[in-house]
Amino acid sequence: MRKLRVAGLGVVVAVVVAGLVQLPASPFARHDLSDREPVGVVTARPSAAQPGAPAGEAERQDDAAAEPSPGSGQASQSTLADGEVISYPQAGGVSYTVLPGDAATIGTGGKLLTFEIAIENGIAGIDRPALADFVRSTYAAPQGWTAGGKWRFRQVGPGQSPDFTLMFVTPATRDLICGGGYDRYTSCRIGDRVVLNIARWVHGVPNYGGSLTAYRQYMVNHETGHRLGEAHELCPGPGQPAPVMQQQTLGLHGCVAYAWPHRDGRRYEGRLGRYNDPIPAA
Repeated sequence: MRKLRVAGLGVVVAVVVAGLVQLPASPFARHDLSDREPVGVVTARPSAAQPGAPAGEAERQDDAAAEPSPGSGQASQSTLADGEVISYPQAGGVSYTVLPGDAATIGTGGKLLTFEIAIENGIAGIDRPALADFVRSTYAAPQGWTAGGKWRFRQVGPGQSPDFTLMFVTPATRDLICGGGYDRYTSCRIGDRVVLNIARWVHGVPNYGGSLTAYRQYMVNHETGHRLGEAHELCPGPGQPAPVMQQQTLGLHGCVAYAWPHRDGRRYEGRLGRYNDPIPAA
């Protein structure tokens, strides 16, 4: 087979109490990374056309910095171009609110996977119904994961047993779940947890070349792709769209940003592999 299914490394154990879910920190090593964040509180006002984020990228492999404690750190607040004001601490409380489900099935053919959306408590200002709609519309897009008839999705709510959890977490909680030492920049997929770093959701990355909306679509599609068994891929050639499974956060390597798994009615892929890209310096 051309693709290797990525082995699950963890299972979400959800305890639902009044809409809150406590998920334990993962003891497992970092797996299926796409992006990382520098140390410190970030306050920025990115526009939709030019997502703001610290400039520059420098490699850091398995930093030995001490693991942060949950609930610590100042809050970062950003006003986005659409007027949305999102604030988050660097380290949240490692408890979550699961959003209500939606009965509609996304896609018309293929295997059905249920998912829930969980937001770490301490992250404020997100329009939660709009966020859920954004995720569902990303999966449902003509160029999304459901386009090829291989996958269907349905969002479930609190107290149900999803096939995977799409989590929006603070930078330090990202480290607790994904493992691998101090990071705070990347998102990851580990087991049935698709972990999106709220710092990337708010600020995007420099030099992406697309809108913040497009970058968010990339985040959802890339990390969900790992849950679907997809591995990292390489740029097909200068000037061509980057495959969604390329680590576009860390570098485009001559490709142009592209957020989707399908293009022109076909699954769009590059050769299997990953670059030894640097991560942003603090």
